[in-house]
Amino acid sequence: MTRAKKYHCGSTDGKAPLKGDPLRNVKSRYDLIVIGSGLAGLTAANVIAKAGFKVCLLEQHYNFGGMATWFKRRGGHIFDVSLHGFPVGMKKTCRKYWNQSIADSIIPLDGVSYDNPQFSFDIEFTREDFTRKLVEEFELPLEKVEGFYQHLRAMNFYDDSRETTGEMFEHWFPGRNDVHRLLMEPISYANGSTLDDPAISYGIVFSNFMSKGVYTFSGGTDLLIQEMKNELRRNGVDFFSRVQVDRILVKNGQTRGVVANGKEIAASAVLSNANIKTTIAKLVGEEHFTPEFAKGAAAIRLNNSSTQVYMGVREGESIPFTTDLLFTSTRKTFDSASLCDMQGESRTFSFYHPKTRPGVDRYTIVSSTNANYSDWKNLTDKQYEAEKDLLAERTLHCLEGYHPGIREKLDHIEVSTPRTFEFYTQHSAGSSFGTKFEGLPFSMDLHKQVAGLYHAGSVGIIMSGWLGAANYGVIAANKVDEFLHSLRGVTA
Repeated sequence: MTRAKKYHCGSTDGKAPLKGDPLRNVKSRYDLIVIGSGLAGLTAANVIAKAGFKVCLLEQHYNFGGMATWFKRRGGHIFDVSLHGFPVGMKKTCRKYWNQSIADSIIPLDGVSYDNPQFSFDIEFTREDFTRKLVEEFELPLEKVEGFYQHLRAMNFYDDSRETTGEMFEHWFPGRNDVHRLLMEPISYANGSTLDDPAISYGIVFSNFMSKGVYTFSGGTDLLIQEMKNELRRNGVDFFSRVQVDRILVKNGQTRGVVANGKEIAASAVLSNANIKTTIAKLVGEEHFTPEFAKGAAAIRLNNSSTQVYMGVREGESIPFTTDLLFTSTRKTFDSASLCDMQGESRTFSFYHPKTRPGVDRYTIVSSTNANYSDWKNLTDKQYEAEKDLLAERTLHCLEGYHPGIREKLDHIEVSTPRTFEFYTQHSAGSSFGTKFEGLPFSMDLHKQVAGLYHAGSVGIIMSGWLGAANYGVIAANKVDEFLHSLRGVTA
C-alpha cells in the first residue's frame, strides 16, 4: 500500500508550476469580477453572464469548484473531496441556472445507513421513511412527529428567534438523545452545525434533505466541474486559475476592480466567494466600512473544519455493495461537539462504486470526520505525521468491521486535515463550512457598505453544502444584476 508523504491533495507543494502568465488573455475591464470558484461563485458568474454582462472569474487554485472538487493519484485513482450527498433540489437549481445535461446527471443514492450503539438501520432519507422510523423504531406518537415537521415548515428566515437546535429538540423530543442523534448527525456532517446553533439553521437544511432522499452527481465531481466550465465558456465568461487576488479596489465608496497577480483589472462590480471575514479584513480593508460594521465582522465566529481519509481500491479488485453513505459511531450517546473529536469515534464513509463514474470500473472510499483546527494547528511535523497515521489506522480498523479484508484491496491511502484545507482553499483556520450564523447578514449587506461589492459563500450554516452554495450564488447574482442594470440606466 502506498502512502503520500505529505498527505496533501495535489502536487508536493500544492501548486503546479506556472506556465507563462495565467492572466495573459484577461481583458482590462469587466462588468463583474468573481473571486473564487466554489459553487456559489461559479453559479453567480453563469447567471450574470447569461444576463448579457461581461464576467471574469479568478481562482487561486489550479482546480475549480472550491470544496466541490477532486484530485487524481497514481494507479488511476480519482477522489472526490466533498462528502457526496445533497438534496433533490439540486436538480432544479442546475436545470434552471446551468443546463439540462448537468441536471440529468444528478441521481439518487441507493443506500444511506446509520450504525451506532443507539440504533442501526438503512434509511431512505425521505419524509415518509423518517416518519416510519420515528413512529415504529423510536415509538413516538405520530402527532408529535407531524407537529415537529410543521414547526420546521413554519420557520421564517427573518424571524429573530433565539431558540437553539438543542432546545428545539428537547422541546419536541425531551430526553430522547437517540432521536436527537437521528435528526442531527447527518446535518452536522453536511454543514458543521451543532446543537448550540440557531434552530432556523437546522430547520431549512433538514427540510431540504428529507424531501426525496439523498442525491449525487453521476460521473464524479471532475465531470461536473468540467461541464460547468464548458457552460461558462459558452456564455462568454473569462475564467482563470492560479490567480491570487491581492485586493479589491475601492474608491469613493464603490468597487473599481481588483489587483490580481500584481495586475489591475477594472470592474463595475466584484463578487467575493472567499470567506466573508477574509473578504472584509484582507481583500477590501476595514477602513472602507463603517466602524460598527467592521467591528461586527471581526467578531464573526468561524465554523469548524474536517479531516478526510481517502482510500483507493487496487485496479481489478472490487468491494460488495453495502451502502453509499454510512454514518457510524462507537459513542454510546450523541453530542455534536464529539463529532470533532480527534480520537475518531464517529465518522462517515462515502463509498464510490463504478456507477458513480460510469465506464470506469474503479472503487474508492472516503471517510470524513468533523474537526477542530486548534487540535492540528500547533503540532510539530513529527506529531502531525503521527496523528495522520493514527487517523488512517483508526479509520481502517472501523472500515474492516463492514468490509473484512479491505486492507489487502487498497493500494493508496491519504489523509487530509484542517491544515490541508487551509493550505488549498486559503480559508481561515481551514474552515470547511464558512462562518457561524452571525456571518450571514454581513455577507448579504456588503453592497450597502461599498457599492458594487457582493459576497456569496458558506455563511450562516444555511448556505452550506452544494445546493445552498449554488442557491446563494443565485441570490447574490440577482443583486449584482440589479446593480449593473442601474449603471446601464445611468450611462444611457
